Amino acid sequence: MSDLPVVVIGAGPQGLAAAAHLRERGLAPLVLECGTSAGAAIEQWAHVRTFSPWPELIDAAATRLLAPTGWTAPTDGYPTGREWIDRYLAPLSAALDGHVRFDTRVTAVSRRGRDRLVSAGRQGQPFVVHVIDSAGAESRLEARAVIDASGTWGQPSPAGADGVPAIGEKHAAAAGLVTYLPPAPAATATWAGRHVVVIGSGHSAMTAVIELADVARRDPSTTVTWALRRGTVGDTFGGGAGDGLPERGALGVRSRDAVTAGLVDLVTGFRTERIDVEDGRAVVTAEDGRGLPAADHVVVLTGFRPDLSFLTEMRVELDPVLQAPVRLASEIDPNQHSCGSVSPHGAVELMHPEADFYIVGMKSYGRAPTFLAMTGHEQVRSVAAELAGDHEAARRVELVLPETGVCGGAGLFEAPGESGAGGCCGVPTHPAALSLNTFGG
Repeated sequence: MSDLPVVVIGAGPQGLAAAAHLRERGLAPLVLECGTSAGAAIEQWAHVRTFSPWPELIDAAATRLLAPTGWTAPTDGYPTGREWIDRYLAPLSAALDGHVRFDTRVTAVSRRGRDRLVSAGRQGQPFVVHVIDSAGAESRLEARAVIDASGTWGQPSPAGADGVPAIGEKHAAAAGLVTYLPPAPAATATWAGRHVVVIGSGHSAMTAVIELADVARRDPSTTVTWALRRGTVGDTFGGGAGDGLPERGALGVRSRDAVTAGLVDLVTGFRTERIDVEDGRAVVTAEDGRGLPAADHVVVLTGFRPDLSFLTEMRVELDPVLQAPVRLASEIDPNQHSCGSVSPHGAVELMHPEADFYIVGMKSYGRAPTFLAMTGHEQVRSVAAELAGDHEAARRVELVLPETGVCGGAGLFEAPGESGAGGCCGVPTHPAALSLNTFGG
């Protein structure tokens, strides 16, 4: 199988970096991307500024590949998604010319002549990657190895607190009342004077809250409700100035300021059960019967989950909680801790019973929310070394992650006195003193 390519699924930051490392190792990559250009998922949040600075968003092998083209690596500031694409991902894709195929969706990954049940001679057979192009034509590609870097962006988690869409959520989304994307300034400008509900507690939710607070500041008739599933505020706002990533800490500070200034109403312990459409507006109701005032827009930012539908014939070993590789899961499980720091890891932690198959990037974290781009760069460096037979390099750690010194901002799920997580990495969490609004149902 040495003449076959290593298929990389996804032309995002980790997929393209994987291709650069494979080329540098003398292996032939073939990147398959369902979108029309590099960073297609990032296009959907192109207006959002990253909280990682430029040096942490650029892979070392990619830099070496781009250097002969006259490309200069940006060094200062925090790019928006648009800038990340235009100044790095698009040039990298061009430098990988002939190794990237767009408008190609992977529908299945299998072994030639072997379904999931067959063990005899399995590892001696190439992978078969089943694809469909934009015209609907199906085809099969053979590969010596497969790296799944498809991410999780296309699989947003629903508003429903039990992990499935709330009653009426799909109908409300079809009516244009529910969105799963951080709203762009052009959109929020038209929301002035309206009531907007934000559901979620992560950094995407903070970004939306900050943007909407600015709208409310300009037009006080705008009302914003921020609904948290967690029973207390806890460490929802992160570590502020103590965060090793200053821009991430700033998100927490600014969203907290929006609440304390009265621009945003914060509701805790709100676990959505239904979203009804009444007179063209959305009425969000919690499992305990509490209801929010009718909203003109509901922004659901409750995280993402991996799409495993095209891996049904692969022998993957995933944690039953996170849907992440089992050797990695304990490091990133928010039920155990919510710290932002995760030890660097690579091929060993990402291996599956299916030899030469790896899940990398955001998808390798399953449903966990703490992924950093430079973690992915270390993953693909290690995986490329392993596939090239350089096992020593694959196991060598070549990444130093910033010390956050704080929790990741998940907050306590249960209210004080209830059973549940009690802080982060042994550090007790103290609820912040904020005035919270509770709407009667």
